[in-house]
Amino acid sequence: MNDLIKRLEALLAEVVNLKSHLNLPHKEQKLLELESLMQAPEFWNDNEHAQKVSKEYNQIKTFYDFWVTLENNIKENLDLVQHNQDESDETKKYLESQVVDLETQYKKNRFVALLSKRYDDHNAIFSIHSGAGGVDAQDWADMLLRMFLRYCDRKGFATDVVELSRGEQGGLKTAVVEVRGAYAYGLLKSEAGVHRLVRLSPFNPAHTRETSFALLELLPLLEQQEEITLDPKDLKIEANTASGHGGQSVNTTYSAIRITHIPTGLKVSIQNERSQHQNRELAMKILMAKVKAVEEEKLQKEKQEIRGEFKSAEWGNQIRSYVLHPYKLVKDHRTNLESTNPDLVLNGELDDFVESYLEKFA
Repeated sequence: MNDLIKRLEALLAEVVNLKSHLNLPHKEQKLLELESLMQAPEFWNDNEHAQKVSKEYNQIKTFYDFWVTLENNIKENLDLVQHNQDESDETKKYLESQVVDLETQYKKNRFVALLSKRYDDHNAIFSIHSGAGGVDAQDWADMLLRMFLRYCDRKGFATDVVELSRGEQGGLKTAVVEVRGAYAYGLLKSEAGVHRLVRLSPFNPAHTRETSFALLELLPLLEQQEEITLDPKDLKIEANTASGHGGQSVNTTYSAIRITHIPTGLKVSIQNERSQHQNRELAMKILMAKVKAVEEEKLQKEKQEIRGEFKSAEWGNQIRSYVLHPYKLVKDHRTNLESTNPDLVLNGELDDFVESYLEKFA
């Protein structure tokens, strides 16, 4: 029993230390604010807004409850082991299994401690773009979208595919996904960059070995007090209404919005079966996040140049390669972490890669 007591005491100390970095009092206050909003009589008048608030509440509450409950369960089990008088093998096996379960829960969630940088605890929005390689690249972009949606689902994040552009022969040209959940941006930032796939192409008769590329761009969703003001004179806003894509949506219309920030040349396009107002609101959110990211990147480069550390960005370099032929291997080129089970990785099992990245760069 002494060994179990020591393990539980060590685990409790780690959890208490980690909780001090998770800003749980702030999250508790946020829950109270959202509860107040949800109790308002007119809350469900705007159904889409109400659903977003409800999702955000559920995500924060799940995160908050997990860490509070984990600490309480460790304390209860520690008290149980310390006062246990039953030395039977059955009791020892039960208590051992309880400790292992608590240790496993902590291990799976501990690397949020590495997420202490600005915006790490924010919701996120990511976009996937197919690169060179025609239909192979578009199919690869579609595979990546599935992988990231499954990863988000595993982490308990709520996702909303707000933009989707399919290729003429299948696959995906581009997609935009909003992700809501505690530390969504921090956990996804390891995935931003170029992803490379090597496989036998299923899209040509010879089934030759092909290399495809796709890019994931990631931005934090800014909270209201963090949003910046864009001068309307600096914005070029284009809107047009078009018919649906066919099928079930053949009779629907949507309002495509494209906003260009003239000083930086940044452009955001949203084209979905929503109102023009909703598309414009989302496009502005993304544009504000992009402009702010550019400003902060410029400031960081200036600081690095002063210190003599500046190096030009090499955007063409892939961050990770997924080889399906002639052997099976996923390799992250930043951390050198490898997996010989691409199927598992492509099914959303990214924790090892995310944690390895955070341990090196957080």
